[in-house]
Amino acid sequence: MTWLALVPAVVALGLLASFLVEARRTAPAAPASLAWAPEADYGFRDVAGMRLRCLRTGRGRPVVLVHTLRTQLDLFRDVIPELRAEVEVHAFDLPGHGYSEIVEGPYDPPLFARAVRGYLEALDLRDVVLVGESIGGALGLQLAAEHNPRVARVVAINAYDYDRGRGIMRGSPLSAMIFGLTAVPLLGATVWRLRWPGAFATIIKASVHRPEALPGDLVSEMHRVGNRPGHYLAFISLIAHFEAWEHLRALYPAIRVPVSLVYGEHDWSYPPERDACRALVPTARLEIVAGSGHLMSFDAPEAVVRHTLAAAKA
Repeated sequence: MTWLALVPAVVALGLLASFLVEARRTAPAAPASLAWAPEADYGFRDVAGMRLRCLRTGRGRPVVLVHTLRTQLDLFRDVIPELRAEVEVHAFDLPGHGYSEIVEGPYDPPLFARAVRGYLEALDLRDVVLVGESIGGALGLQLAAEHNPRVARVVAINAYDYDRGRGIMRGSPLSAMIFGLTAVPLLGATVWRLRWPGAFATIIKASVHRPEALPGDLVSEMHRVGNRPGHYLAFISLIAHFEAWEHLRALYPAIRVPVSLVYGEHDWSYPPERDACRALVPTARLEIVAGSGHLMSFDAPEAVVRHTLAAAKA
């Protein structure tokens, strides 16, 4: 028997092992409080029919922070304490992210936009500065293009709306391989059911320019919440709808509120893609933050604070 004859058996064992691993998964409990925001109004709220983990702190003009794919509201843990002294800060875990409910259905821009709209409506927020990173930035631009009456200004940081949503595959060879395998029948789902901690840590490190800026405890926590039962199905759905994020650009010419397009110098997007986005948004100003990668709230939290407060005080 040659080694090639063993391949089907190895594949079958790997497939079986992935289902066994998934069957043993348990959902970690959400922290009862946040050490970096002990004063916050923090907990779960029903938003547009979804149970989302939310945070509110500070006083002043409402600023709503929307995180990136595969992260959670703790992405802003170095940003929120600085903002709360001057504005009222809101953040929440998007559906299927962090500790928020893993809802059924496609994980596409309409789902996430419904969550953001729903949050603004549930808290009756007005004159909002919507600040988003990655898909959060694209969502802010979408709501602005829809002329959402609650959104007054948008700060879109490293908006994820280019190259058919494949920007994350530019981060590292491992990112390109794992995300590329997702569409392969059987194999893609097996990879996401197994979800090795080392692979997640490597991919998330490729999202920053300064790996030392990544909090190790948060990386471990984000891996744990990504191991919740059924999470892999939601994430595979999100990947299957990557291309839809670029389609949002067709909406941008309708934007009328002021927009700040903020990109990290080392973001996955290329300069021509940034310039193309700027050309589509009639009200946009484009700025580049030196020394920052895709996750600017880790790489350059002071820049996120600066641009947010400039928008809130305008």
